[in-house]
Amino acid sequence: MENDDAPSVILTGHPIFSPSKASSGAQPIKTQWYTELSSKTLSQFMNDNEDGASLSGRRQVMLLRDTDLILAAGKSVRMSSLAGTKIQRSTSKSYKTLHTPNIEFDIHQIALNKNGKLLAVAGISQVAVIVLPRAGYSRLVPETIDCKSVQIGQFYHSARSAPPVAKIEWHPWGEGDSTLMVMTVDGKLREYDISVDAEEPQQVLSFVPERRNRKSFVAEDSADREVVSFTLGKGRADWGPLTVYALMRSGDIYSICPYMPQNASIPSVYVHSLECFIAAKQEYLSQGATSTTSKNLSTLYDYQHKYISALIKQLPPGTVFPSPSRSVLMHPPTTIKSPPARQGPFLLQPSPRTLEGSEGGDATDITYLNFSQDYDRDIDGENGMTENLGVVLITYQDGKVDFCLDVEKVEARWENKQNPNGDLPMLAVYETIDLGLVSMLEPLSSLDLLQGNYPACLPDPIHTDTIYVYHAFGVHALHLRPVLHSLIAMLHNEDDASSTSSDISINTAVQPILSTFSVERKSSNPVVAVAIPDDVYLPYSILVLTSSMRVTTFTLNPQPDPSPPTAPKPLPVEGPTKTSLELLDNGPPAYVSLLGTESWKPPQILSRPGGLPSNPRLSLPNGVHTELVLTPDTMRYLATTVAHISGQIHEIQLAHRGAEGRTALQSQELLRLTTKCRELIGKAEEIKNSRIKTSEARLYRAQEEQKLLIRRLDRMLQTMMEKASPELSEYETKWFEELKRMKEDVIGTGKYDEGSLATRTKLLEKEFARLMPSLKAMVEKEQLRKRKTVEATKSLGFSQAFELGERSNFERARISEVENDILKLAEKLDITLGRPAS
Repeated sequence: MENDDAPSVILTGHPIFSPSKASSGAQPIKTQWYTELSSKTLSQFMNDNEDGASLSGRRQVMLLRDTDLILAAGKSVRMSSLAGTKIQRSTSKSYKTLHTPNIEFDIHQIALNKNGKLLAVAGISQVAVIVLPRAGYSRLVPETIDCKSVQIGQFYHSARSAPPVAKIEWHPWGEGDSTLMVMTVDGKLREYDISVDAEEPQQVLSFVPERRNRKSFVAEDSADREVVSFTLGKGRADWGPLTVYALMRSGDIYSICPYMPQNASIPSVYVHSLECFIAAKQEYLSQGATSTTSKNLSTLYDYQHKYISALIKQLPPGTVFPSPSRSVLMHPPTTIKSPPARQGPFLLQPSPRTLEGSEGGDATDITYLNFSQDYDRDIDGENGMTENLGVVLITYQDGKVDFCLDVEKVEARWENKQNPNGDLPMLAVYETIDLGLVSMLEPLSSLDLLQGNYPACLPDPIHTDTIYVYHAFGVHALHLRPVLHSLIAMLHNEDDASSTSSDISINTAVQPILSTFSVERKSSNPVVAVAIPDDVYLPYSILVLTSSMRVTTFTLNPQPDPSPPTAPKPLPVEGPTKTSLELLDNGPPAYVSLLGTESWKPPQILSRPGGLPSNPRLSLPNGVHTELVLTPDTMRYLATTVAHISGQIHEIQLAHRGAEGRTALQSQELLRLTTKCRELIGKAEEIKNSRIKTSEARLYRAQEEQKLLIRRLDRMLQTMMEKASPELSEYETKWFEELKRMKEDVIGTGKYDEGSLATRTKLLEKEFARLMPSLKAMVEKEQLRKRKTVEATKSLGFSQAFELGERSNFERARISEVENDILKLAEKLDITLGRPAS
């Protein structure tokens, strides 16, 4: 029974997927939503219809914002809160329509910015931005919500002759998450800052050079001048985040570096890391030879240093490395007047193989992925290191996916006529993945349907090593984890040549999860959107929407992170390696398990690590007959399907037998372990009880024997010393004579030697004992005299002190009178007297 929280239960019968109704009737509007891909409708997928609406190209009309489902149906945008439907079971399912009168075109692509407030929508050639409502919109009564919408670049994208839009995407480093990039098929990448100006682009990058008037005839394919998709590079301490990759319809790849938004919010740690990267390259180049190539590289590195120096000057104070990283508002430097150069086309080495039975197809999408794995758990406890691996995936109409490795990172280059760059960038092709579309359509003679197929890639937001490729015939999952794990391990152990030959044969696991192709009708409803929830309130699942507004959901299982590769074992040390605890004999081990040393792994047919079905689920077009009509194609399809399912049943039966055998073996091993444990417990009790006295007696005897051996060893050592040196040496003789002289000085030559130190010490002790009593008596007399003196000189009483004070004052007054009389007498006699003493 399916869980009530499963996405299929929440979305089954949801009115948001109902067809759009006309204003006057109940008939659904006939748009591209209800067009199935078949031989009759193939021209509609390749050419423009009467209204000028092209049905070819990229489709992404559904996405998730937290718990809100956003769907573009024709010219309208719908929103519904899945969290409310999940929590309130009794509440009827409903949705809100965003009222945007400025949008009068069928929406083919939608893109949500990072903060979830702005939604960019694109049609054939028109582009607009919608301000989404805040949380709580689902509680509003009206079914229509007025939202502000702005047309983007009407002069460039609203005219009848405007080039079609290839892809729209929000730049992750745009200030305020308001930088929108619009790529048109003519190779113009326009950057719009919604918060500044929605009409004029801030910057324009051109991936297709202007045509020149040539007198001679030049054969040029139009596919070489049409861009079908673009992607942004990734990296940590290189030019990856400042690189834009563009994919031509012919499969050629071009790049432009450096590129940053006009108003960018860049992490400060990236700027410092890029500065260190450029400084290291300049230092390495300065140690090499002075050739022409070195001079060109030196000029290029000088330009790069000027560019990064201009970015460093824009950093505010307090962002010196290694301070904590923070986003800083920056603008593209203007110190270099030359525009960035277009680099390419990329060389794909080795050349990708062509699928068997296919004549090739146009390229449709490009995706850049960056993977890294930390090796912090080092055996020696040293600092771990991080290995980064850039991966480029290129999809084609015939179901081919080129798996390329970005081994030579693109560097910043500018247009310079004096030092043109003649070397083309390169991508290493690891493998060519086949989705199996050619083998599915070739028996039905329907290979022409591939002309209306436009595969696109969608990385899993939780497990980035899983890529979903959706196309006109269903959805495939690409599991890159085994390949990436082996490649990163090879980079980590690049010095070990033995580990590279076996791991390079690992291929990407391809798993079809949904098929929309009807063998009976030879038609299909193309997949127009794939969404994966990235919110804790919604289960981890995948939502697939077809052009018939039919949604299919799959519940996914979170996968554990891969364990880091084991560190290389240290080299063996020469010499004995056994310790005292190891057994000396080389006999068999005491116990051998029936299960072996390796753990048992379930067969692959029984394991579903991601939760996806082993066989693709069918989502057939509308109008398929309820009764099966037997045709040769149907019979061949049934025979192939039955053979495939029969093979799976046989593998499941073999896996079941293997599991039963493993279970029986584990039961036997459990009995053996139980018996062995009982034996060990019995031996332990025997040693603990009956043999303890014997062990103590043996230990006592061993101790006594050890004492005898020690005494015997002392005697043997003394005997050996006497035999080795029977006579004293010269220095030993002098030392013993010195000891004898010192003994005579201390003890004396005889019993009555008065000059010895011992006799003199005794005389000193007797004299000390004789003088001590008299000294003690003198000390006592002195202390008694001091006490008497102190008592005699004590202070007077109160009455005596008062009388003494009065007498003193009287005498002082008389003295003052006598002094005055003498001074007066001297003045009369004209005698000069000195100043009286005070």
